[in-house]
Amino acid sequence: MTKTNLIAKVAEMTGLTKKEAEKAVSAVFASMTEALAEGDKVSVAGFGAFEVRKKQDRVLINPVT
Repeated sequence: MTKTNLIAKVAEMTGLTKKEAEKAVSAVFASMTEALAEGDKVSVAGFGAFEVRKKQDRVLINPVT
């Protein structure tokens, strides 16, 4: 499902116009992005949990050389 499909589905299910649904969906994603950028964990019951994790650098080997 793409963002466009999600907006259309939200508009259909709520009776909002597509512009209003786009604002709502964009606001949700912007809020989640902002919280993750601040280091917070985002948890939506029944949907999932999101958090930013730091990973150690990996040493890669070029097989050509």
